[in-house]
Amino acid sequence: MKILFVGDIMGSAGRKAFMDIAIPMKQRGEVDVIIVNGENAANGKGINPDMAAKFLDAGADVITLGDHTYDQRQIMNYLNEENRILRPANFAPGTPGKGWVTVQTSAGALTVINLIGRVFLNPSDCPFRTADKILKLAPKNQPIFVDMHAEATSEKMAMGWHLAGRVSAVVGTHTHIQTSDSRILNDHTAYLTDAGMTGSKDSVIGCEREAVLKRFLTGLPARFEPADKNVSLEGFRVDCDRTGKATLAEHVRIQHEG
Repeated sequence: MKILFVGDIMGSAGRKAFMDIAIPMKQRGEVDVIIVNGENAANGKGINPDMAAKFLDAGADVITLGDHTYDQRQIMNYLNEENRILRPANFAPGTPGKGWVTVQTSAGALTVINLIGRVFLNPSDCPFRTADKILKLAPKNQPIFVDMHAEATSEKMAMGWHLAGRVSAVVGTHTHIQTSDSRILNDHTAYLTDAGMTGSKDSVIGCEREAVLKRFLTGLPARFEPADKNVSLEGFRVDCDRTGKATLAEHVRIQHEG
């Protein structure tokens, strides 16, 4: 199974890069599965049902989210209706949506788990124990992919080692800064601390520079808007066999020429 994970989509420029780069890769047979973190797709604040439906209809297999999950209020019902869009599994019980799913792909069954960290983020249930509970319920001896949406690199790396040998891949999201530490842990689990961002590189983590600089220099409130110049798709490429053992782990960065 050839999996492309696309790092956090930032605004309209990120959405266009995703459609122009990732979807054709699947159509050409370069990858079998596309998982995409869409939590900043709607102007940097969550995702709405129309955007999510367009991603899925175009060829995305699963959409993962994070701390901006509920920023667009109309997404709440959609999260309960569409199994292929996930919110972090360790959100409080009873919140809209689900945190993991098993989907059928052209290359076989795949389980995707979405988690959120607790360091420097709003309180959530323990992601480590949540992952353990899900793995007791998830199908065995098949690929399992985990999006660990977290601020601290240490927490993401700890999750990688916690799940090493038990899942096919653990990838970190949220910081919008891609790391270069892609590797395979315990000869089984593909790992990358952060997949990066699909959006403008001439920005501050995807936002127009001027407003961010004003905030840092003056401390005054400023409206942050997604930037749209010098756009790249960043992510994580993972290959694994039918038992779920990873055979390839590499970070991806592709310039958008559109």
